[in-house]
Amino acid sequence: MNLKKILTWAGIALLLFFLITQPTQSADLVNGILRTLKEAAEALITFVRSLF
Repeated sequence: MNLKKILTWAGIALLLFFLITQPTQSADLVNGILRTLKEAAEALITFVRSLF
């Protein structure tokens, strides 16, 4: 097996372990990421609107 495949499967296994053992913290993490992406998108929209 190549190293990339091993690291990919290890990352998936770690993610699943984290999701199963700590679902509340996982949900908080995902919500935080989505909130950050939303704020970034809103800032980009505000910037583009201010150009025109």
